[in-house]
Amino acid sequence: MATILFKWILIATLAVNWHPFYVGVTEINHNKEEKTLEISVKLFIDDFEKALNAQYKTTVDLANPKNQEQNDRMVSDYIQKNLQMKVDGQLVDLHFVGYEKEREAAWCYLQVNEVTELKKLDINMSLLYNVLDQQIHLIHIQANNQRKSGKIMYPVKLFSAAFN
Repeated sequence: MATILFKWILIATLAVNWHPFYVGVTEINHNKEEKTLEISVKLFIDDFEKALNAQYKTTVDLANPKNQEQNDRMVSDYIQKNLQMKVDGQLVDLHFVGYEKEREAAWCYLQVNEVTELKKLDINMSLLYNVLDQQIHLIHIQANNQRKSGKIMYPVKLFSAAFN
């Protein structure tokens, strides 16, 4: 009986400290009044640090940064290189707003300006693909009183949504 109990405790401990799922979530909201796309990207912080470490050949600590400005630059640059969007066929500039830690995740915030209308959104995303070949991204888009959702899985990078 003690052996069975020990095995269950060990499994529970591993499950809490190790996440076998590699899932990121991207939420995009078209704010018609502000004429912006408000973008939030949620990634497991340990996976994100691993991707940044590999990309920039340096140790990155997003949870307890020694140099916040340097982290902001790396996070912004990494996202810019691995997330592109086209609004109605036109490539748009993503403006990095910042990031914050929430438990085991990092929320990264971006914005696209001058989006008066949104009929189609094309997303090219490869976040964390440089270190994880099991990465999944869930994408949720709110525009024109409609919600569109989908997922992409490594090696797929493209997602599109059309709105009335």
